[in-house]
Amino acid sequence: MSALDVLPAGSDLDFCALGALVHRLDPGVIPFRTANHFDVHVSGGEYNCAANLASCFGLKTGVATAMVDNGIGELIQRQVRAMGVRPFYKHFQHDGVRGPNMATVYSDRGQGVRPPVVFYNRANEAGAMLKPGDFDWKSIFAGGCRWFHSGGIFAALSETTSELVVEAMKAAGEAGAIRSFDLNYRAKLWDTIGGLEQGQKMIAQIAQNVDCLIGNEEDLQKGLGIQGPDVEEKKAAKLDPKNFFAMIGRAVEKFPNIKLVATTLREVHSTNRHSWSAVLWYDGKEYVAPTAELDVIDRIGGGDGFASGLIYSLLDGRDPQEALRIGWAHGALLTTFPGDVSRATLSEVEAFAKGGSARVQR
Repeated sequence: MSALDVLPAGSDLDFCALGALVHRLDPGVIPFRTANHFDVHVSGGEYNCAANLASCFGLKTGVATAMVDNGIGELIQRQVRAMGVRPFYKHFQHDGVRGPNMATVYSDRGQGVRPPVVFYNRANEAGAMLKPGDFDWKSIFAGGCRWFHSGGIFAALSETTSELVVEAMKAAGEAGAIRSFDLNYRAKLWDTIGGLEQGQKMIAQIAQNVDCLIGNEEDLQKGLGIQGPDVEEKKAAKLDPKNFFAMIGRAVEKFPNIKLVATTLREVHSTNRHSWSAVLWYDGKEYVAPTAELDVIDRIGGGDGFASGLIYSLLDGRDPQEALRIGWAHGALLTTFPGDVSRATLSEVEAFAKGGSARVQR
């Protein structure tokens, strides 16, 4: 087993993601059934990492994705530009009535004992229509790309999107990029492609072509079919890192090409109170982050925040323990903001990673 061979700085792209852009409607703590207004967040598990790495960490990032030429698409494009992400769009013309569409995610934040509720309208989604051959990877990677990333949400949209992920991973590997995949298991999405068995088959085809896997405990169990602890079992007082290193060991045994596995550990006491940690398996060694008690404003995007901080640190040449803490800290800070992408600065992330407090900064 060898460590990741990261290209040196100077490439045209430090990071590129492949995924679907969505707009998330957020009524705050009000359930949708009684809401009369909402905020609009531009999101997408893969895009979130590109946005975080550009906005918070100052990297040169891009996203390959579908774009619909209508007002919603224009709203999304403006936010992509504002976050400093370079787009590679496959354009679709909306017919004025039925689509193709940019997907809508509906997500309230919950409060206290009431959990957040998330549901989707992905009917006739442009992102699900993407297929192998839609992007010129040689052109995208021509100036160099150091890290390429995709995830299970996009892969589960259709049969062709999972095939596109495999095509992209192979092209990225040929270009010398490190390839990561966020398992991002979503039961509602997997039900639309044939359920758990079909989803695991799809993920296995992708995992054979990546270097790094990212995901939480449920992602590892459901996405890879790895046996692990019952994270929903209330009798378990805490998430034990030993359990997850055992899971990671089984994942690497199943996919020996994997050089890195990183997992967030989250115990939910209430919607707004979480215990938060993370673990990293890298080059055969195990690393554990501290446990932080989080007062959560919006939990959506915390996992992407963790992945972003970890990837930044590895690209920056930091040691694995520091990389894990930077990812852990950034993911924690992201839960203190509304929306799906980072509003933090690198100095804030580093301060919290080193044990910073919430005292007023004067």
